[in-house]
Amino acid sequence: GRVVRFRYEGIFYEILDQLGSMPLPPYIHAQLDDSERYQTVYARERGSAAAPTAGLHFTKPYLEQIAAKGVQLAYVTLHVGLGTFRPVAADSVEEHVMHAEYYEIPEETAELVNRAKAEGRRVIAVGTTSCRTLETVGRANGGKLTASSGWTDIFIYPGYNFQILDGLLTNFHLPKSTLVMLVSALAGKENVMRAYKSAVEEEYRFFSFGDAMLIL
Repeated sequence: GRVVRFRYEGIFYEILDQLGSMPLPPYIHAQLDDSERYQTVYARERGSAAAPTAGLHFTKPYLEQIAAKGVQLAYVTLHVGLGTFRPVAADSVEEHVMHAEYYEIPEETAELVNRAKAEGRRVIAVGTTSCRTLETVGRANGGKLTASSGWTDIFIYPGYNFQILDGLLTNFHLPKSTLVMLVSALAGKENVMRAYKSAVEEEYRFFSFGDAMLIL
């Protein structure tokens, strides 16, 4: 086959911002007027194809209030891939092939989470992306985190034994998605379906800009 290379002498991300368009979930049919609306206040690194939407609920003042109550905040990086929008089409979950995504866990986060686990305190992830990052590294290291980076294609569905997580804040997700399966693995399928039924009846908002549920 052929390999095509493009050479650009300027700053790549500047031209990308000028000419490119933000990838959005299939249920959002128009480009956003303000791309910052689809970005968390604590985002730092470039590379993700989608926002970790559970984090969109947080403002800087809100995070400060949470920290003031004694909640310790720790951060990880996961570059969400376009495959996150893909539904499960296989006849069985075991046949579904997950997309691989790049992650980074800093030393500070690993130490904080390990200390919390050792002291019997709860670890609550904000979003399924954070969950997958923590569980990838925790599963590989006997239930502990290490400062690391790499690629993960972990697929969490009912029957999975969580190594790190004690709770999860997450939005309401698309049917037949890997995200619904992950949530069901943590909370139980019947509990999740009951919560979703209630959310529909109460007219909660679903998906990226929708409401969230806290699983404890």
